[in-house]
Amino acid sequence: MRGTTRSWWGWGNEEDAVTGREREELARRTVAMLPGADPTVHEPPAIESFGVGRSRIQPPPALAPIASEDVRDRLAHSHGQAFRDVVRALLGQLPHVPDLVVRPTSEEQVVDVLDWCGGAGIAVVPFGGGSSVVGGVEPRVGDDYAGTVSLDLGAMDRVLEVDRTSRAALVQAGVLGPHLEEQLRPSGHTLRFFPQSFEFSTLGGWLATRAGGHFATRLTHIDDLVESLRVVTPRGVVESRRLPTSGAGPSPDRMFLGSEGSLGVITQAWVRLQDRPRWRADASVGFADHDAGVRAVRALSQSGLDPANCRLLDPVEAFVNADSPTAVLVLGFESADHPVHAWMERALELCRDHGGTLSEPARHTDAADRSARTGAAGTWRDSFLRMPYQRDALAAQGMIVETFETACTWDRFDALRASVDAAARDALRQVGAEGVVTCRFTHVYPDGPAPYFGIYATGRWGDTVRQWDEIKEAVSEALVAGGATITHHHAVGRDHRPWYDRQRPDLFAAALRAGKAALDPAGILNPGVLVDPLRPGAALPG
Repeated sequence: MRGTTRSWWGWGNEEDAVTGREREELARRTVAMLPGADPTVHEPPAIESFGVGRSRIQPPPALAPIASEDVRDRLAHSHGQAFRDVVRALLGQLPHVPDLVVRPTSEEQVVDVLDWCGGAGIAVVPFGGGSSVVGGVEPRVGDDYAGTVSLDLGAMDRVLEVDRTSRAALVQAGVLGPHLEEQLRPSGHTLRFFPQSFEFSTLGGWLATRAGGHFATRLTHIDDLVESLRVVTPRGVVESRRLPTSGAGPSPDRMFLGSEGSLGVITQAWVRLQDRPRWRADASVGFADHDAGVRAVRALSQSGLDPANCRLLDPVEAFVNADSPTAVLVLGFESADHPVHAWMERALELCRDHGGTLSEPARHTDAADRSARTGAAGTWRDSFLRMPYQRDALAAQGMIVETFETACTWDRFDALRASVDAAARDALRQVGAEGVVTCRFTHVYPDGPAPYFGIYATGRWGDTVRQWDEIKEAVSEALVAGGATITHHHAVGRDHRPWYDRQRPDLFAAALRAGKAALDPAGILNPGVLVDPLRPGAALPG
């Protein structure tokens, strides 16, 4: 098995970066879409050029063996994986570097770390796989702390128990997606949760950010797969009772799901498993009229068929990522219990009712692999997995390549799409960039879709972060004004805070601040995420 090295500045493994023919083909498609694109490739700077100083803090002797002051390690934990993170790293601009990276191997060590940091006024930023795209793991905490610790839970990565009868597993929070599935495979089960970041994100990260998986309907969010949580807070351990469901008051799990490490550190969870699928069906449906495709997807989402995949790509998105001249619906079904022919046939009938056409028949398989994916569906899947690497390659050429996702009710979608498109195009003009705006559905619900908008634009090298920030602000304003959410599954972090503050009710914000004060009285946990940071040692105001 070949060795791999995680990139300290960009996505994934260094060995999997876009090179050779793939880069040439990517450049060809980019120039075809944006003739003004600059092909110059900018390489990442040397680690030594960042001038990272010595740690301002030193751990107590008992924690020294699990603490790292290595500069590369600290730089890799200083940012997430958003476009702006990658570009700032390429420009040598990573101003918020943790003093230490601490890797506990047990819950007891997590407790010890929080005790030490709480007493010493040190900020703690929980870190899973580092795939945050909203500033959630960046130690941008202000000047009121003696230092910052990136608390990396990657060493806590085991499946501790599998309950075959109830079809559930007790899993440590630091496990990466592939390693989790490897441990579940002998029992014949799967978590069936595959976000795009699957290879480089952890169970704890999914839970802390209320992540969304690959599947388009039913059990779309990690929330749907949680039986109970165990969380270490500076005030003690919170563990919810393991139950299939309960009506006993507000759920403690709901308090920590999506809390982004600001209320406590999730150390383990009981999660609901699925039997591994055997039967699959895939099809690619073309729509000459994108609006007709939207209506077809709405009909599918309200049909009760629950397709596993129901991704509608607008014509530009389809050209960029599926090499198709029209809008494309990537449609799929799967089951561990029964063949899915009838479900696919009914879905295709609905699509035909709205003008959808097939370039080739649907493909069915009862094999354990996924070899049925061909045509636009297969092209899309391959492109989907390569998107983050391709984003990095284009960012290194001065391109602005980024996405923003949301959710809204069906009655608001048409107006929202128009307002987001107008806001993005106006912002592109304001920042002097030539670009296109794309839209695809990643998840669909009976009452509304989750649109995923993309920006592909020519930027000015050295200025693309500012250009993107202005575009992002304009689009975020359009989302909130249009009654949509600031995020469907990418969390709030620090980057979405201004719009999250407007989306949530004021009294709920007050209750959240009170919860923060009760669980984290020293204000050390991920300061600035979800609520304003408490001054270390200060009581909650008002």
